[in-house]
Amino acid sequence: MSEATIENKGIALSDSKLGVINSDLALIQSKKGVRRLNRQIRTENTFRKMLLLMGLIMILLVIGILFTLLLESIPSLKALGLKYLWGKTWDPVQDIYGAYPFLLGTLLTSFLALIISIPFSIAIAVFLGEYYPKGWIPDFLKNTVELIAAVPSVIYGFWGLAVLVPMVRSLETTLHVDPYGVGIFTSSLILAVMIIPYAASLGRSVIQMVPSSLKEGAYALGATRWEVIRSVIIPYTKSGLFAGILLSLGRALGETMAVTMVIGNTSIIPKSIFAPGNTMASVIANEFTEADKPVYLSALIELGLVLFLVTVVINMIGKRVIRRFTNE
Repeated sequence: MSEATIENKGIALSDSKLGVINSDLALIQSKKGVRRLNRQIRTENTFRKMLLLMGLIMILLVIGILFTLLLESIPSLKALGLKYLWGKTWDPVQDIYGAYPFLLGTLLTSFLALIISIPFSIAIAVFLGEYYPKGWIPDFLKNTVELIAAVPSVIYGFWGLAVLVPMVRSLETTLHVDPYGVGIFTSSLILAVMIIPYAASLGRSVIQMVPSSLKEGAYALGATRWEVIRSVIIPYTKSGLFAGILLSLGRALGETMAVTMVIGNTSIIPKSIFAPGNTMASVIANEFTEADKPVYLSALIELGLVLFLVTVVINMIGKRVIRRFTNE
């Protein structure tokens, strides 16, 4: 047998061995790939189940809160009925309970605070999102706005008593109204300051998400900065801006300590925005530990139920408005 034939057979043998080795390596790699894919699938399924579990826990938590409020409000519901909502007198000594003054005070303070805060929130959002998105000045302003949200509400209450109450009293004297100092207007000012960061932060985020192509196209057509903000940025971000405003309103509806310290804490229906009043949250905080009768305690818990339902209804209306804005 010639040397060439032997050499060719050796090469063929080595090639066959290499083929077997390569096939083995491919099989091992395919098995590793299958195991990795199975592990990824299991991880994804576990993560999805965890998210589903967390969502169900939150739903059960809300249902549990509602069920607890309903259960504890049964004595008041049986004794007072629906007249509780429209009753204008709150006199625990004589077992007369009417939630209307507190419902009115809650809505007045919250919506007045919202009206006061909206211009500042949108202005801050536009300034940080469009005019100066980067730099030490916007960073300082952004941190300051976020710090406002972190300050405890009792600090706002002390600040309101020391600063806002004398200022409002001077204003009331100038307007020739009773110079209480405390009241609906003062608590609305405190709430306005407290809720500005929520709408401003969310508004800044959605303004920064506006595509540059839209703004550049408007500038190319000769639009000014104001026209771009009015005709491009605001329409594009209106759903996000309204969501921030809705978040601020929810924060204002449930505020307790700061409002309690400056609203005046009276059960009389306020005749003007400068008159003292009360909110549902503040009356619960003031009188819950003093409730010495079952109906009295149940009436206070029913106030919490009313506040819960008011918040839910306002959020549902707000989401419908947001959906309508988004569809437009």
